[in-house]
Amino acid sequence: MNLFQTFTAHVNRAIDELAAAGSLPAGLPRNNVTVEPPRDASHGDLATNAAMVLGKPAGTNPRALAALLVPKLEAIPGVVAVEVAGPGFINLRLDGNVWREELRRIAAEGDRYGLSDIGQGQRVNVEYVSANPTGPMHMGHCRGAVVGDALARLLAAAGFQVTKEYYVNDAGSQVDTLARSAHLRYREALGEDIGDIPEGLYPGDYLKPVGALLAAEFGSAMVGKPEAEWLQAFKQKTVSAMMDLIRHDLALLGVEHDLFSSEAAVVASGAADRAVAALRDKGLVYEGVLEAPKGKSVEDWEPVELTLFRSTQFGDDQDRPMKKSDGSWTYFGVDAAYHLQKLERSDSLINIWGADHSGTVKRTRAAVEALAGRDALDVKLVQMVQLLRAGEPVKMSKRAGNFVTLADVVQEVGKDVVRFIMLTKRPDTMLDFDFAHVVEASKDNPVFYVQYAHARVASLKRKAAEAGLATGAADLSLLDAEELGLVRFASQFPRVVEGAAVAHEPHRIAFYLYELAAAFHALWNRGNDDPGRRFLIEGDPALSAARLALADAIAQVIRNGLTLMGVEAAEEMR
Repeated sequence: MNLFQTFTAHVNRAIDELAAAGSLPAGLPRNNVTVEPPRDASHGDLATNAAMVLGKPAGTNPRALAALLVPKLEAIPGVVAVEVAGPGFINLRLDGNVWREELRRIAAEGDRYGLSDIGQGQRVNVEYVSANPTGPMHMGHCRGAVVGDALARLLAAAGFQVTKEYYVNDAGSQVDTLARSAHLRYREALGEDIGDIPEGLYPGDYLKPVGALLAAEFGSAMVGKPEAEWLQAFKQKTVSAMMDLIRHDLALLGVEHDLFSSEAAVVASGAADRAVAALRDKGLVYEGVLEAPKGKSVEDWEPVELTLFRSTQFGDDQDRPMKKSDGSWTYFGVDAAYHLQKLERSDSLINIWGADHSGTVKRTRAAVEALAGRDALDVKLVQMVQLLRAGEPVKMSKRAGNFVTLADVVQEVGKDVVRFIMLTKRPDTMLDFDFAHVVEASKDNPVFYVQYAHARVASLKRKAAEAGLATGAADLSLLDAEELGLVRFASQFPRVVEGAAVAHEPHRIAFYLYELAAAFHALWNRGNDDPGRRFLIEGDPALSAARLALADAIAQVIRNGLTLMGVEAAEEMR
């Protein structure tokens, strides 16, 4: 158990003792009882809302209940003072040995410090990227890829069983357009002058290698043939080639998926029929006619009977068609079927979507809730990334045709920089990615600031090794209150991991690491004016060993956090 879980157990034990003595009713709900750092550090080391949460159901005043809890909490080993604040919050002050013990825990647990079992093995499906296979990855895809991958890592660290999934949209008109674009490049590869790419086709140079592959396989057999003879084969071959390109680009970012699911395969599997049948059994599917779209005159609209899902029962604006009048499936119908398949192998679902999908969130959540019988889907919307160079918009990529590719960006600044920056803001807010700023060696660049903290410790350890200094038996009693305050902040890492996992917010890790790095740098910089406060002090190996143990623990926490972000910790800054 981490520090906060340990003290939560202490608080629960105190409540049990009061209930056993008849001072409190038995069986009070405790789900909302928390132990956390107080907002103002001057109030103490830990705070619990137990009296506030339990006062009303216990039929007593929260401050009166807090007064009953105080003597029991004062008896906890390591607690030096307990105070009641405001309407009934309880603040605890801890002995310095609690933080020294936490420092030893960080050293002992190493890479496992911060891991949790709160997930209890629940199966979570995280679907992310799922870009149409019509071109290489761009920076909009990049942000969703990093958020999804970091969230998957975070959930796994918190004890969930995670499946990372990519939904391949390999059906529909955009794939037909892709095949036609590839056919043009196929003819070009055979020596034909194709001129300018016609409007409506994909213009990027990335299809040239695909055209060459098609030319090598088919020769001239598909030149001049009716579209019906080559379209299906070219769709399959081109989608396969594009998915290879997408996997390659994602690998540059350190992103891998466990499962690639095909839209075409979902349609062929009969899952849509099963989804409709399941919803019809619940009275949630019917045959009906939708109202005319707003702004349409009677002449512009013809009422037709459709298979409709009662999404209005789940807060949607209107019921949604699952099947068209010609018997084919709507995109929503196929999407419901796809989510049914995910529900059959998962306990809960998380979708990382671009902000342009905001209009489909409500209906998709409605379908999942109807199929699962519970709220089983969380959708995280990711806003676009604006690429800048010294404040000026970046020009488009000739290779991609109309955007800058993920591969171009990773090649210029590196995987770790890209991944870290993608997590420095909430995903539902716009993000500026300035090529000049993200490689800047300054406090304002969070990538540099966090990596510099780790690199400083690595340099410190190298110097200590040269001096023959070991930390195995460091006397941690030599650490002062300010140094133990840094341990106090580091001890919050396991709690941050759990909170970020439960909230599905991996950016919390980046925020925390920046604050931890800032606290470490502040402690480091006090040695600039006073040599006696440096981490390594010539002639005082005992104090140096204690401070080195502290620095090593902070580096461990930073390293563990960066691992959750998919970022490698820097050993030195170049």
